[in-house]
Amino acid sequence: MGRVGARRALVLAMAVPVASAALTGTSAFAADDTTSTTTAQGVSLDGLDPDDAQLVKNLTERVADPRLGTDVSGVVLDADSDTALWDHNGSTALMPASNAKLATATTALTLLGANHTFTTRVVYGDGTLTLIGGGDRTLTSDDLAEMAKTAVDGLKAAGVTQVKVRVDDSLFAEPSLATGWNEGYYPTEVAPVRSLVVDGAAVADTAIDAGTVFAEKLAAQGVTIDGEVGRATAKQSDVPVAQHTSAPLSSIVKRMLKTSDNNIAETLLRMTAVEMGKPATFEGGVDLVRQVLSSYGISLDNFAMYDGSGLSRADRIPAATLAQLLDSITEVPALSSILEGLPVAGEAGASLGPEWGRFDDADSQCAVGKVRAKTGTLTGAIALSGVTQTEDGEWRIFSFIENNSTAAPAAIKDAMDGLAATVNGCWA
Repeated sequence: MGRVGARRALVLAMAVPVASAALTGTSAFAADDTTSTTTAQGVSLDGLDPDDAQLVKNLTERVADPRLGTDVSGVVLDADSDTALWDHNGSTALMPASNAKLATATTALTLLGANHTFTTRVVYGDGTLTLIGGGDRTLTSDDLAEMAKTAVDGLKAAGVTQVKVRVDDSLFAEPSLATGWNEGYYPTEVAPVRSLVVDGAAVADTAIDAGTVFAEKLAAQGVTIDGEVGRATAKQSDVPVAQHTSAPLSSIVKRMLKTSDNNIAETLLRMTAVEMGKPATFEGGVDLVRQVLSSYGISLDNFAMYDGSGLSRADRIPAATLAQLLDSITEVPALSSILEGLPVAGEAGASLGPEWGRFDDADSQCAVGKVRAKTGTLTGAIALSGVTQTEDGEWRIFSFIENNSTAAPAAIKDAMDGLAATVNGCWA
């Protein structure tokens, strides 16, 4: 096995404990026992060993499931040989929904590093405490309470018992809403993107909300709050009095992917731009996504991205691009937190869990615990892209996307879960 193969085997073994065998199988196209037939749909099976030929035949039949509609695409790669085993309209531009988060996570980890953290600060000047947003979308009210205690200890030592409270969320530029977002999305599905938020609040102005919580924590420590919480830009002369550092980026990425958190994705897109000295806008972040994907040799043909979460109905990412992206992720140990963060089929509390009705029918139940994949769900768009290992130890990378099916979403997801079970080989 070459360096790339060995590196991928290490990453996959770390990320997919349900399938722990090392990736040591030979290429699916190098087998001696080959077949020379075609499926009913005309897909050639020449050169494939019997198992792979059956896989291709099954996928070609099952992708025609009426529940998936006619705007459906899919790609399956053999991870060892980097070869496409099956491609059905793989280069077609379709709405990827939350599968776009794979590109956002890859860009952030590539450019910032797995150990990167985000800092929220409090400064004091002219009788005012200013809470400065640093792009930590995981900040909690308990964190603010600790910051308030530290700040109050300093104020009391200086004989200060009354302050104004201001918030500074100037780190991100306008607009705070992306092209292609429906008005019904916010603030519940995604909040206007700001650099300061606490407890993941689903409110229109997350910065003022965080400032209000901070003021309450200050008051609980015996400080009198002068007037209402307002917005202001901190001055260079202000004195630092408290700060909170987030968990490392690797942990934040895992959390984002497990639950498909739109707000974390949008914040990471902006913060990547901030840290790289680019405009802190949707466009600034997406420009970096394109640069990073290109650096990995991933095709950007028919690629269009307008946000970090995949909520934009203007986003277009082909299944082939997502499969190539996952293939690259499996090769780079620094990106292993993406694989670790992918929901596992049947994992409660994640987006492939039983509470979402995933992998729970007769065709797909066999793949519980055997598939890791990023989900994607919008009205008119459902996607599933991930990795799995066959009983023979062969790693498979897959991406499936459908748009505009008229079937019920639950039925579409059942059909797509069946495709993933087919790739795994347990639904033979």
